[in-house]
Amino acid sequence: MEYSHSDAELVRQPIGYWSWAAHQSVVTHIRAGLAEFGLSQPQWWVLNQVFDGGADGRLREQVRSVLEGYLDVGDTLEPEIDALLERGLLVSGEGARLRLTDEGGALRERAAERQLQMRARIHEGIDDDTYVTVLKVLQRMIHNTDGKAWHH
Repeated sequence: MEYSHSDAELVRQPIGYWSWAAHQSVVTHIRAGLAEFGLSQPQWWVLNQVFDGGADGRLREQVRSVLEGYLDVGDTLEPEIDALLERGLLVSGEGARLRLTDEGGALRERAAERQLQMRARIHEGIDDDTYVTVLKVLQRMIHNTDGKAWHH
């Protein structure tokens, strides 16, 4: 890959633009991959949270609480959960606990495999040390600007 500028020029580039452009590109890529399974990104988050609850599943409130801890989910989760219930990927059982159906579990497995493939593509040409450094730099910038992120 050729970079758009020399290192001396890149060091003066605005982080706001490049972090936004990276976010847009990566999220678009992830959402396109999930769409192959008829899933939105919030639906993917919900399926994983219910899966992480094990055989007991999770209450809606638990799913919301976990996701609100590190994502700006706003009012998007309730309709996404309802859509998963309507599709038969989740059931609401005893005590209103959400559980994956067999179909939901199988779809989650296929989508999880696709997520691993997408992650590999996104990380192609980036070694782990460089990736960790980038995350530390971004976390520091968030800290320096009094921002909020789940790492705090």
